[in-house]
Amino acid sequence: MKTTIELPEELYRRAKIRAVEQGGTLKDLIVAALVHEIQTPLASTSPVASAWSRRQLTTEYDRLLKTKAFSDGRDSTDLLSEERDAR
Repeated sequence: MKTTIELPEELYRRAKIRAVEQGGTLKDLIVAALVHEIQTPLASTSPVASAWSRRQLTTEYDRLLKTKAFSDGRDSTDLLSEERDAR
């Protein structure tokens, strides 16, 4: 099957050089890399929590969220800015 992918120029050059060093083509290198990636078991069976999922709400934002301040479609940055300006 044919497909088209866009590669960063530097990655393309380095991959092309590696393919020639191995005596093959860029296609051979890409196929081998994909086979390796697919056959290699994942390091962990449980997903690692991202930094984004571990974040904590600021007390101001948490308070606004609990008072349903965003239910009228207002943007959180506007609400927080208004509150800071009022202080």
